[in-house]
Amino acid sequence: MNTNAVIAIHGGAGTILRASMSASAEADYHAALHAVLSAGQRVLADGGSALDAVSEAVRLLEDCPLFNAGRGAVYTAAGTHELDAAIMDGSTLDAGAICCVTRVRNPILAARRVLERSEHVLFTGAGAEAFAAAQGLEFVEPEYFHTEARHRQWQLARGQDRAMLDHDGATLASNNDDPTPHEPIDPNRKFGTVGAVALDQHGHVAAATSTGGVTNKQVGRVGDTPLIGAGCYADDATCAVSTTGSGEMFMRMVAAYDVAAQMAYRNVSLEEAAHDVVTNRLPKIDGRGGLIAVDARGNITLPFNTEGMYRGFARIGETPVTAIYR
Repeated sequence: MNTNAVIAIHGGAGTILRASMSASAEADYHAALHAVLSAGQRVLADGGSALDAVSEAVRLLEDCPLFNAGRGAVYTAAGTHELDAAIMDGSTLDAGAICCVTRVRNPILAARRVLERSEHVLFTGAGAEAFAAAQGLEFVEPEYFHTEARHRQWQLARGQDRAMLDHDGATLASNNDDPTPHEPIDPNRKFGTVGAVALDQHGHVAAATSTGGVTNKQVGRVGDTPLIGAGCYADDATCAVSTTGSGEMFMRMVAAYDVAAQMAYRNVSLEEAAHDVVTNRLPKIDGRGGLIAVDARGNITLPFNTEGMYRGFARIGETPVTAIYR
């Protein structure tokens, strides 16, 4: 049995809103991260698989309105929600993903069903929803995903006629009349993706990622989250990775797989491989964000090249550690 079992999670990366940081909001984020880590930690402590642990962690993150996945997902340019998710089992290299779903309550559970019960890897739109329905998964009305904070962010973005990405030059949240709640990380300059990676007591790794995308995105836009190798990757021989950032750049760099590939082909450590991808390679094409990763020995790394990233980790028998800033 592997005594290094561990789970790590992230809830998005971005620019810290230093001017109007709310201590209560900061406490809310730490509490939410701690609760999710504790749940994943229990799965591992009970002998559960890494796949079970990341599934449960991401499901809880999807249900938490503080994060941009599931309930609390951002709005598209059409004022709708389109959700993406992926999951991968490092012991078999099996993977499942869905994208552009609008009524599946927990996209990560649909992605897992794809992994377990389909010969395919990725379903999209109506086909993904039909598959999820056939699997008996819970559906909700689109209003379920709505939160006032996300709706206001969308209205601000729509007024600027742009998608809100962290590398945009200006932030609307610095305006005194901005009605957006003061979050530790500026919601208008934040990459809102959630994810989890884990190593279980059997020595297997897994990764899962879920997102609502970027505020005011074009309908049908798909980022890195549901793409195996870009936003999610797991292989017992190397590591498990979940990313958050400017999706198009992570896609172009095949960022998650690149961490594993560098470990395999350059024979470098998890830390060195992840650092190279986040600090050296992604910035060359203005790729901003971060990732979380774990290897088969229980080493973890949570690098990011923005000012902050909601993140944390928990080993069996130890108090979960959560963080937002550098």
